[in-house]
Amino acid sequence: MDDNATCHRTLAVQDCLDSEGIQRLVWPARSPDLNPIEDVWVALGRQVAGRNYPPTNKNTLIRALTEE
Repeated sequence: MDDNATCHRTLAVQDCLDSEGIQRLVWPARSPDLNPIEDVWVALGRQVAGRNYPPTNKNTLIRALTEE
């Protein structure tokens, strides 16, 4: 499985995979499933949205993200 990046599509990589008998799985490029930062943004957004008073400046945002 790869993300269709050009570095994963070189002949050298294909030859290596073929020599080991490894088949590629079809996977869409830029899939959010391959980008764990999306999960981090969701978690941070939920943490901020769950507060009674939304952050109004940098300091209150930092407190919102670091307090449990």
